[in-house]
Amino acid sequence: MTTTTPPVTLDDVRDAAARLQGVAHRTPVLRSRTLDALAGAEIHLKCENFQRVGAFKFRGAYNAASRLTPDQLSRGIAAYSSGNHAQAVALAARELGTTAVIVMPEDAPPSKRAATAAYGAEIVTYDRYTGDRVAIAEALAAERGLAVIPPYEHPHIMAGQGTAALELLEEVGELGALLTPVGGGGLMAGSATVAKGLHPDIRMIGVEPEAGDDTKRSLEAGRRVSIPVPHTIADGQALHTPGELTFSVNRRLVDDVVLVTDDEIRDAMRFAFERLKIVVEPSGATPLAALLTGRAGPLPRRVGVIVSGGNIDAERFTRLCGAGSR
Repeated sequence: MTTTTPPVTLDDVRDAAARLQGVAHRTPVLRSRTLDALAGAEIHLKCENFQRVGAFKFRGAYNAASRLTPDQLSRGIAAYSSGNHAQAVALAARELGTTAVIVMPEDAPPSKRAATAAYGAEIVTYDRYTGDRVAIAEALAAERGLAVIPPYEHPHIMAGQGTAALELLEEVGELGALLTPVGGGGLMAGSATVAKGLHPDIRMIGVEPEAGDDTKRSLEAGRRVSIPVPHTIADGQALHTPGELTFSVNRRLVDDVVLVTDDEIRDAMRFAFERLKIVVEPSGATPLAALLTGRAGPLPRRVGVIVSGGNIDAERFTRLCGAGSR
């Protein structure tokens, strides 16, 4: 009989939490009676839009970067991202006294690109619909001797992202379900590792944009499925296939993946702004959209939601959510 060691464990997440203590923010958990009434459950929102760089990505980026050797740090870091991981690696590099080169799509939101540059990173752009960001980053890394920190496909990244769920469960106790956005799968893999490790009966529900349903299709097929690069306002979830490592975790631990439309994401962003008084970017709003539309199905009494980020500038927020935006 053979056993396969999972790429990330509950102990790995706890170790990441210790490493992040005093570096990452312990983000707030918000409640709303209005949201509870609409969802028909007691909802606990873990607000990673208040994390450093405005998204959960800093957790994984710093956890991974802080484990590099002094020699690796002296040579610098390479990464690829549509925005939030880019900012996270740039800030982690600055915190650790090194440099970062980030491969970003040409159509990345300008605010995310500007923030990445403001943290001191060098930016290399590519066309997300024709280029291969991984190949570009790896070529740069080989040429310059850089250490590559991927956005999700790494045990230290998954462990770092899982610390958000660990904090949530430490604060609010046992939950019947936990909803998270799913892009490459790192946040879900880390969250599911924690949640199922502490409370085996919890339901793990991922949420994807309807146009980017690669994880849902992959879970249904029992293998990783590739789709055309999706066109969706949820730029952080505009991926064509799940990660290999992340999928190996999520196929074991995720109970369901539900889909929401771009219009439903806009409605959720408006709700968060008007009723919860928080700004949430499209990818971060997908679990909230699943609650507001009932797409998450019948819910248990107590439900957690990871609001993954809030990186959106005023112009784009107004364009997506303002009057006549549909």
